[in-house]
Amino acid sequence: MFHRSRRLLTTVLGTLLLWSLPLPSWGLEPETPPRIALRAARLFDGKRDKVLPDAVVLIEGSRIQAVGTGLSIPAGTQVLDLGDVTLLPGLIDAHSHLLLEVDAESGDSLGPLFQQSTAERALLGAKLGREMLEAGVTTVRDLGNSGLNGDVALRNAIQRGWVRGPRILASTRALAPHGGQFPTLQSPAQPLIEQEYATISGVEEARRAVRQAFSDGADCIKVIVDNGHNVLALEELKVIVEEAHRQKRSVAAHTTSDEGIRVAVQAGVDSIEHGYSLPDDVVASMVRKRIFLVPTDGPLEVCDSFEAKAGDVERQRKMKERCRRNLTKAQDRLRRAVAAGIRVAAGSDMYLKLPGLTRGQASVKWILAYAEAGLKPVDILRAATVNAAELLRMQDQLGSVEPNKLADLVAVEGDPLKDIHALKQVRFVMKDGAVVLDARAPQKRVDGATR
Repeated sequence: MFHRSRRLLTTVLGTLLLWSLPLPSWGLEPETPPRIALRAARLFDGKRDKVLPDAVVLIEGSRIQAVGTGLSIPAGTQVLDLGDVTLLPGLIDAHSHLLLEVDAESGDSLGPLFQQSTAERALLGAKLGREMLEAGVTTVRDLGNSGLNGDVALRNAIQRGWVRGPRILASTRALAPHGGQFPTLQSPAQPLIEQEYATISGVEEARRAVRQAFSDGADCIKVIVDNGHNVLALEELKVIVEEAHRQKRSVAAHTTSDEGIRVAVQAGVDSIEHGYSLPDDVVASMVRKRIFLVPTDGPLEVCDSFEAKAGDVERQRKMKERCRRNLTKAQDRLRRAVAAGIRVAAGSDMYLKLPGLTRGQASVKWILAYAEAGLKPVDILRAATVNAAELLRMQDQLGSVEPNKLADLVAVEGDPLKDIHALKQVRFVMKDGAVVLDARAPQKRVDGATR
């Protein structure tokens, strides 16, 4: 007993002695943030409709300090001369699904729900997130289909530096009518659906679901307004918007029917996701309320991917025709929206595994499809930068190349203002002032792995 008391006293005295000693000076001296200068033949800053020649961007730590033509570079600055490329803000995909991958041929979107745990899908998300980042997409808004808060886990892992990936704004489970996005699902499957969707019925359930989402770590709210014949009531949507806006967070509304779009716009959501039909009677309200449209239409060539199998020639022909009709209709509504003054934010809704393409390449390919609807390159670039940043409520941090903003930058071959497909030719990526990809040494990736 005496020996135990003496050991306890020694421990206490030792701890007090350590507390009384001065801390080492090296532990208190702040590190000087690294200073980097990027040089490029051209710069699209996200604001102007032309490029800036002979561009220099001065970066200190994670922030941009200065931008201009032929700026003088302070001594001691690391200079990265990127050559004959165009620098532009890091791209933003405002509608992503990093924890979901569906084989394009099977189209089985229920498979991951039944076969993969949230942990497994989060690890998949780490892979797909790295692919997004290497394609120049430095920020995503991940809108559900992430298991039970797997998007929050992936977001946090990226923030802590455990894995490389884009900045993530997570929505956790989407709020939805009974059945989530599968209104005809059998009742025994409902417990699995509850891992993907917070199903609501009534105003108070809607309010609780929003508060639960924020408690779970959501940065924004996604709501499935309609899933076929089930459409949320206006009163339910209004309280969802009210609760989210009270927390200064945005509401993304998945809508595919005229009725769903009308009730979402009336409730004052921040963005209409998909909105394939976009009835004429909502256009003026969307402009007045500054509600974004996030089109998720792919290129027409995707319709040619339906390959005829033995005995299936006629069925495949009809599928191709229906696909082309739907995409042509979607392109028409995008033209009408832009002409009317509705702001567009880029979103791919990519969850397919496309042969020969990484997730990032596939997502950019979908955004480039806006050109098929007649959008000018500068409008597509703005949809994927300044507009998307405003929708995400991060316009003070992202979306343009300006002093004090985060140093998220992409360099591409060619001039995307002349040919938007230059976005496919990514040669350099920086996020938060750290180099992610530098194709001047194509055999080497920044994380040390070889290609």
